[in-house]
Amino acid sequence: MSEPRGSLYLVALGSNMRHRRHGDPRGVLRAALKALSRGATRLHAAAPIVSSRPLGPSHRRYANSAAIVSTALPPPAMLAALKAIERDFGRRRGRRWGARVLDLDIILWDGGQWRSRDLCVPHRDFRTRGFVLAPAARIAPRWRDPVTGHNLLELHARLTRRLPLPRPAHGRAHSSVGRATDF
Repeated sequence: MSEPRGSLYLVALGSNMRHRRHGDPRGVLRAALKALSRGATRLHAAAPIVSSRPLGPSHRRYANSAAIVSTALPPPAMLAALKAIERDFGRRRGRRWGARVLDLDIILWDGGQWRSRDLCVPHRDFRTRGFVLAPAARIAPRWRDPVTGHNLLELHARLTRRLPLPRPAHGRAHSSVGRATDF
């Protein structure tokens, strides 16, 4: 069976609310991973679900994971597909950092960088979030950040050791973005 054509995306998943059909946040993430393997996307890998403290005013702990998916969708269309899945799970946009049934974010894309009014890839804050880096490094340790040139395993190690990230040489790192064989 040949591999479908398209791009690879690293998607972060988070939940800290129960869902009437899927249950607790871990159940929500398991159902969301199934949703990522239907339609225009194909699930290649999913990280184990971890628990993390909330950012901001929410007091509920989060369940977090990461997934690698392939699709022919360009980044804006992929973002729209992820937002549609969130809406299907009952996500309502509201207060930033508030409780949510499902949050899906594009973290990395094998096409490198993407910038538009509504989307920034790589995700602006992923390098400082252990709840993103820990699961992501489990499934794609050698996938390189196109901005810093560091792979996910290095970024996670730097974050957990609280070491500053060096600036890329000459203002930009050479991108060696991950493909399926690099995981």
